[in-house]
Amino acid sequence: MGSVLISYIALKSIVINHNTNHLKSAIELIELELDRVQNLDIFAKKVHEVSNLRLTFIDTKGLVLAESNREKEEMDNHLLREEILNIKDQKYGTSIRYSNSVHEDFLYVVKLSSHKDQKIYLRLAMSLEQVMSDFYSLWSRLIFVFLFIVAIALYFTKAMSNRILYDIKQITSYLDEVSNKNYKAILKTKYFFEFLQISLILKNLVKKLSNRDKKKRKYTAKLRLINKQRNDILSAISHEFKNPIASIMGYAQTLLEDDNIKPEIRQKFLSKINANGEKISQMLDRLALSVKLENNDLDLKFSDFDLYALCNEVITNLKSKYKDREIELIGKKSMIHADKTMIELVLINLIDNALKYSQEDVKVEIQEEKIMVRDKGIGIKTEHLEQVTHKFYRVDKNTWDNSMGIGLAMVSYILKAHHTSLEIDSEFTKGSTFSFSISSMRKK
Repeated sequence: MGSVLISYIALKSIVINHNTNHLKSAIELIELELDRVQNLDIFAKKVHEVSNLRLTFIDTKGLVLAESNREKEEMDNHLLREEILNIKDQKYGTSIRYSNSVHEDFLYVVKLSSHKDQKIYLRLAMSLEQVMSDFYSLWSRLIFVFLFIVAIALYFTKAMSNRILYDIKQITSYLDEVSNKNYKAILKTKYFFEFLQISLILKNLVKKLSNRDKKKRKYTAKLRLINKQRNDILSAISHEFKNPIASIMGYAQTLLEDDNIKPEIRQKFLSKINANGEKISQMLDRLALSVKLENNDLDLKFSDFDLYALCNEVITNLKSKYKDREIELIGKKSMIHADKTMIELVLINLIDNALKYSQEDVKVEIQEEKIMVRDKGIGIKTEHLEQVTHKFYRVDKNTWDNSMGIGLAMVSYILKAHHTSLEIDSEFTKGSTFSFSISSMRKK
C-alpha cells in the first residue's frame, strides 16, 4: 500500500513538472511573436482560443494590461501574486493556487519579458482540473497495467507453486521409502534445479546408508590389520632380543654347570655375556630414543661444531667395526649450529646402513648446502622408498639385525627437529644416496 501511495505522489509530481515545462515552452514561443503584437488583449484571447491556456500580461507595478479569460478592469493588482514573488532572480516564477477571479485552481508560470520597450510580466496558466484530468487518465492506465501484471504474476506463481509441491511430494515419498529400508526406491524431480541437487544429495546419502554394513566389515578388517601390525612389531622386538638373550643364557648356563672351566674361557664367556647385555641395553636406548623423538619429547642441545670433523670421527669409529671396508670422506671444514649428539647419531645410522647393505666402498660427501652418503649396494625398490623411514618397517622381512627397523625413522625425526629432512635417491641393484640439507644449520 505504501509503495502505491509513493508511486501516486511521484507520478503526480512528474505530471505537474511536465505541464510546467510545457507552459515555459509556450511562453518562449509567445515571446517570439510579442514584438509584432499591436493589441495585447486581442492577442491574449487568440492564444487562449488556440491553446486553451490562460494568458495574462502584467506591468511591473502589478497592473493587468491584458487578460484572455476576464476583463482586465475587474482584476486586482497582481504585484503580490505568489508566482510573481517567486520569480525574483530566476528566469521563471511558478505557483499552484486558487484564482479568485476565475474561481479555479491553476498552475501558473510567469516570465519577465518586454513589449515595445516596456518591461511586462508574461503569465500563462493552465487549469489544475485539466492537469489532474491528464494525471488521472495516465494513473488509471498504469493501474490497469499494474493489475494485469499482478494477475500474470499470480498465474505464474500458482503454476510454480504446483511444480514445487510436485517435487516436494516426490522427495517426501522417497524419504518414506528410505525410512522403510527400501534403498532401491526411485526419486525423480522434474522442475527445479535446486530440488535436483537435493535429490542427488539424498541419493548419495542413501548410497552411504546402503554401504554402511560394508564399511563396518571393512572397519573390522582394518582393526584386524592393526592388531596384526602390533603383533608384527612385538614379533620384531622379540626377534631382536631373542639372539642376545639366548647367548647370555647359553654362556651363563655353561658357567653354572662347569665349575672347573678354564679361567681364560670363563673370561671369554663373561665378556660375551657383557657384550650381549650392552647390545640389549643399546637396543632399549634406541627404542626409547625413537619414542621420545616421535613424541617431540626430547630437548635438543644446540652448539657450534665442525661437521667435517664429526664425520671423520664417526668414520674412524665405524672402521674399527668394518675393518676390511673403505669409507671415503670428501669435503672440507664446515661449521654448523645443531645438536652434535643427534647429528652424530644420524651419521652413524646412514653410514652404517650403507656399509651393511653394500659390499663396495662408501662415500661421504659434504657440499655447501647438503651432506650425502653414497653406496653401490642392493638399492631400494621404488615401492619401498616412502616406507623405509617408517618405524619398524624393513625392506627385507627375513633379514633382522639390531636396528629393529627404527634407524631411518630416528634419522627422520632428528632431521625434522633440525628443520630439514632426509632425501633418498635409490635405484634397485645399483645403489642408494641418502642426503639432507644443512643450510638451516649453517652458522650465521
